[in-house]
Amino acid sequence: MPKRKAAIAAGGVVALGAAAILLPNANASQDGGSPGAAAPKTLRATDASDLASQLPGLLGDTFAGSYYDSGAKRLVVNVVNGDDNAVARVQKAGAKVREVANSLAALKTGAQTLKADATIPGTAWAVDPRTNKIIVTADSTVTGSAWNRLESTVEGLGTAKATLKKSAGTFKTFVSGGDAIFSQTEAGGVRCSLGFNVTAGDGTPAFLTAGHCGVAAAQWSDSQTGQPLATVDQATFPGAGDFSLVKYDDAATEAPSEVNVGNGQTVQITQAEEATVGTQVFRMGSTTGLNDGTVTGLDATVNFQSETDPSGVDTVTGLIQTDVCAEPGDSGGSLFTREGGAIGLTSGGSGDCTQGGETFFQPVTTALAATGATLGAGDQAGGGAGDQAGGAEQGGDEIGGDPGAGAVDPSASAGDDQSGAGMDAGADPGADPSADTGTGTGHHSSSGRRH
Repeated sequence: MPKRKAAIAAGGVVALGAAAILLPNANASQDGGSPGAAAPKTLRATDASDLASQLPGLLGDTFAGSYYDSGAKRLVVNVVNGDDNAVARVQKAGAKVREVANSLAALKTGAQTLKADATIPGTAWAVDPRTNKIIVTADSTVTGSAWNRLESTVEGLGTAKATLKKSAGTFKTFVSGGDAIFSQTEAGGVRCSLGFNVTAGDGTPAFLTAGHCGVAAAQWSDSQTGQPLATVDQATFPGAGDFSLVKYDDAATEAPSEVNVGNGQTVQITQAEEATVGTQVFRMGSTTGLNDGTVTGLDATVNFQSETDPSGVDTVTGLIQTDVCAEPGDSGGSLFTREGGAIGLTSGGSGDCTQGGETFFQPVTTALAATGATLGAGDQAGGGAGDQAGGAEQGGDEIGGDPGAGAVDPSASAGDDQSGAGMDAGADPGADPSADTGTGTGHHSSSGRRH
């Protein structure tokens, strides 16, 4: 029986705002010199991520985080009381070593203090290796006694360990992604975005999206009035993540491992990657199209105001923090690199694509490991989450990777077709992204709500 191609293509574009910036990485070479030279090497972001994934095992307790210096194209590694031999190996592999005051263990202890004393709706915190501190953010709803409580807790950690800042927006679950997906519930219509096509543990085609979308509705379609074509298999929200595994109802569905960035251009998704602070990432959303930004923090905790309990809080942990913008309707969609690395699924944030703001993403590697899925079609992408996250030679000096993998044609124009919707005929090209605006926000709001 011939297979039916998936009507929902991961990362389908509704509006193109940044396609021209998806260019091949031109500065991908390493510095010249002998293999044993200690001088930092210039690295592609992908290679830096591969090297960064080896560092915890190499440095042990002396490892205090790492980040990518995009200007110098170098990986910077933080160490506390570093062993000279281990540091020399890191330098030989091409990274720049920096001694810092706070260990990862100390920063994690600080985060536990925040969890115990300052779990307040509208707050978030993440480790920023560039400052070697915990960056604590409060949205516009944190005022009065709640602000005083948060400020006091941060001050108790000390200025050398934590910094508090204010966000102009409101943290909510909307965020970013790819093709629009729809569901009808007793409370009304729900709209989210598809993240990445995957193969479920039983070998059937599926896709990943936000957990708060999977909690809100069980069945999903590619159009507002269409028949359901996929059913939620697993959903996590709130708690240790924000991800759903949704299986296509037709086991013969072809689910391509790619992100459509418009004008017939696609980025082939070849592997799942861990996020690295400082790297450039791209987000596709069914509301706002293509936008880019930078990873600003890891292991973030976000305290969303609960929409089912006015006095409650929905806490999500283990997220990626970025400065990529997003708006309602984008939830669950794809965060990826120009080389075709799957990084995250949009969870929530504040602000919009006019004013900017903070946006948080569920790491893809964690979602794959938790659901037992593999990226893309099993015979195309292959490998489990652990196999897909790396690519570097363990303990070696050289970093692997194809500089052209997944790169978009630099001649692609961002100014042509601004209204495409999906990659195949089965998609709903007439879907109006403004047709279901409604009045609610978040993951359990009224009819016509977006995520």
